[in-house]
Amino acid sequence: MVITFFNFLLISLLNNPVSIFNGINLDGWKVHGTELWYVHAGDLICESGPDKEYGYLATEKHYKNFILTLNFLQESDGNSGVFFRSQIEGTKISGWQVEVAPPGLHSGGIYESYGRGWLIKPPKSKDDVVIMNKWNTLKVKVVEGDVTTWINGVKMIHLTDEKISKSKGS
Repeated sequence: MVITFFNFLLISLLNNPVSIFNGINLDGWKVHGTELWYVHAGDLICESGPDKEYGYLATEKHYKNFILTLNFLQESDGNSGVFFRSQIEGTKISGWQVEVAPPGLHSGGIYESYGRGWLIKPPKSKDDVVIMNKWNTLKVKVVEGDVTTWINGVKMIHLTDEKISKSKGS
């Protein structure tokens, strides 16, 4: 599995926009697990590790209320995602993930890892929003317990969840 990410822009709802990926190296990030994360030609690349086990890349800082915009290139049939307000112990990550996957596999939906499972999936009418082998734009807005996602400008979901509003983490 190879998924490429580019151009992470995080807007803290208390501060000015900041880029959380410098396009050069993984400064400000921590790798968990055996998946291979590296920077090539300004892009952040993730490849499955030798043991095909889970792996994560987490910011060293925690963000509570934010808007995150990033571009991703879905090149294979594997899934990925963006975790937020999550806790990581080794390769066990507990918290919420915005799904990033091939068309028809719930991209933009919210999954609670080691918790309640799928909290919300986008409707079937949005199955074709992710375009394989092309750059796609994911936008995630988290304010207290309200989460909204967009892919390529299409609103995928809106979720209000009290458990999210009380959580902390990367």
